[in-house]
Amino acid sequence: MDTNKPAEIWIAACAHRLQQHWRTVDPIELEQVAAELWRDEALRQLPPSLAAAEWLKPLERH
Repeated sequence: MDTNKPAEIWIAACAHRLQQHWRTVDPIELEQVAAELWRDEALRQLPPSLAAAEWLKPLERH
C-alpha cells in the first residue's frame, strides 16, 4: 500500500501507466481518468501502476 503518496504524484504516475496502454490518447485526458481512479478508495490504496493495471483488466479481455 502506498497511501502516503500525494494525490498529484499518484495521479501523474497512474496517468503514465495508462499512457503505456493508450499511447494515442491525450495525456490530459489520461490524467483526468487517473484522477477518477484516485477517487476510488480501493484503487487509491494500491500503487498507481497497479491501480491502473487493475482498472485496465476488463478492457484487456476484449
